[in-house]
Amino acid sequence: MLGLSTATILVGAIALATVLIYVPFTLVAYNRFALGYDLSAPRSMFDKLPPYAQRAMWAHQNALETFAPFVAAAILAYLIQPENSAWVVGSAVAFVVARLLYSIFYIADLPLLRSLMFGIGSISTGTLLILSLLSVASIR
Repeated sequence: MLGLSTATILVGAIALATVLIYVPFTLVAYNRFALGYDLSAPRSMFDKLPPYAQRAMWAHQNALETFAPFVAAAILAYLIQPENSAWVVGSAVAFVVARLLYSIFYIADLPLLRSLMFGIGSISTGTLLILSLLSVASIR
């Protein structure tokens, strides 16, 4: 893939996944400031946000929840370097793309597509874990 090593792609995927956590939150922040940001009670503003901004907050929260398992799986794959590097690369790229589309579909209120992207992201994380476990098992 563009001559990049598997390690470079894994590190890049972790970096992009980190950024993608905060992409939907930009809509939340914008709408909070548009309402007149309340420093003393920022969480109480949530109910005043328009529905798309509320969904953006939920997408942000879900990105935080899925980030840790993905990073753990990506770091394992980085350290263990499974033999099936095409699957590793594909899984890492699929996770990042799925998470980007997940936020877009969540904010746009497209629940079926959002759920599909969640599934693809979860399968991608699971694939990285399984490949690493299989690689460790074959080393022994």
